[in-house]
Amino acid sequence: MSAVPGELSYAHGTSEAPLLGDTVGRNLRRAVESWPEREALVDVPSGRRWTYAQFGADVGELARGLLARGIAKGDRVGIWAVNCAEWVLVQYATARIGAIMVNINPAYRAHELAFVLKQSGVSLLVSSTEHKGTDYRELVRQVAPECPQLRDQVFIGTESWDALVASAGGATEGQLVAREAELSCDDPVNLQYTSGTTGFPKGATLSHHNILNNGYWVGETVGYTEQDRVCLPVPFYHCFGMVMGNLGATSHGACVVIPGPSFEPAATLRAVQQERCTSLYGVPTMFIAELNLPDFATYDLSTLRTGIMAGSPCPVEVMKRVVAEMHMDEVSICYGMTETSPVSLQTRRDDDLERRTGTVGRVLPHIEVKVIDPVTGVTLPRGERGELCTRGYSVMLGYWDEPEKTAEVIDAGRWMHTGDLAVIREDGYAQIVGRIKDMIIRGGENISPREIEEFLYGHPKIADVQVVGVPHEKYGEEVLACVILRDPADTLTLDEVRDYCRDQLAHYKIPSRLRLLERFPMTVSGKVRKVELREGYGEL
Repeated sequence: MSAVPGELSYAHGTSEAPLLGDTVGRNLRRAVESWPEREALVDVPSGRRWTYAQFGADVGELARGLLARGIAKGDRVGIWAVNCAEWVLVQYATARIGAIMVNINPAYRAHELAFVLKQSGVSLLVSSTEHKGTDYRELVRQVAPECPQLRDQVFIGTESWDALVASAGGATEGQLVAREAELSCDDPVNLQYTSGTTGFPKGATLSHHNILNNGYWVGETVGYTEQDRVCLPVPFYHCFGMVMGNLGATSHGACVVIPGPSFEPAATLRAVQQERCTSLYGVPTMFIAELNLPDFATYDLSTLRTGIMAGSPCPVEVMKRVVAEMHMDEVSICYGMTETSPVSLQTRRDDDLERRTGTVGRVLPHIEVKVIDPVTGVTLPRGERGELCTRGYSVMLGYWDEPEKTAEVIDAGRWMHTGDLAVIREDGYAQIVGRIKDMIIRGGENISPREIEEFLYGHPKIADVQVVGVPHEKYGEEVLACVILRDPADTLTLDEVRDYCRDQLAHYKIPSRLRLLERFPMTVSGKVRKVELREGYGEL
């Protein structure tokens, strides 16, 4: 890692190891050839297991089935499903034939589903049948007439899935090999729709080169080998699951363990214990839920050594408990975004506790980062707060069919503007201090919600906290603290919170409103929807 003269907030991740020039399919073939007898995938709920040889064969069979159905290079194949083995098979099979897999959020309803299918031009949709009361087949039936390009629908676990696999007889191995020979690592392979908290979601278009290398370097940084077993309770539809998880594992010969269709804290810890997992992923709220299980101490988590906490800001106190109580001495924090495939910054295995709890790490190999003045665009000195930008192999090709929106976030120098406020310290480690849009402006003072949240995590009654700005007639905005208590039977008053903050925080940062909640509104990927907190509790 190097910095420009004058210690500006610029850093470049260097490495003697080159980037991978493979497509996803070719990289999987290398893994199959290297570790044919090692386990590649375990679907805990169904009890199914695949060695790399078996997994490679099933991926190839599904790929030939898709070829026989007429899926051409560049065609979009949608996957609208909860976590299951079939999701992973579709990920690698579409990559082998040069199709573009479109990840669709399992929480979407008819309107959102129709938008994504139409905007991306999905021609074949692979879907769950139902989950937690949602009838996916009925929703697909409702929207199909609005989507003229949707000519084929396949439902996992039904005859339509079996028929797709059986279609493999209609395409030869030679045809599959010929298709793969047409593919470049720079071809688009994946469309991921951003959460769309404002306006319609946008489809981040990612290449083989984007996601394969990012998964590989995340895995390298936590030290994956063919001995590792990676428990993934995070959703596959997001980069956290399919890139950092699946590709991070298969590019190193490690095993992917699926604990359940969606996150359940007890099921996750049972899977870690049963499958002797060495790595566990999660957003902070997932780790909080696991640590707060009444029988947490009864699970044998001694095989864990590492894992990744990411997806939203990671509270220091939670990170410390994960290290101390879950045996994850080498746990890593990652920072990134869908548009950067996703990870740009990551803590290292040999980092001390301060760096692994107080920062989001330093830049990954082959990636550049800088912190700029959001107004002037000038790179700031280290230690100063500004907007984080990143550049390199990981930056998306663009938003699908939306060049104007792409130009809003990727500048002429190919820098991706993240919208996050960050500080790059003198040692090159970065701290994320908030979102530009989340910044609270009270009476002319800029307030970082993250700073207040980190402080309040130390309160003995508080299990989780989110701080947002809400309208105020005099000051423009004031500070609202939304709190989940450690003990639901307990109470907490605003006066208690203010007393706790007094003499520790500047007066304008001290919350003037308090709301006690049982849970926060969340996206499926585990991010708190702060916009809902602002809108729901802004008029108290």
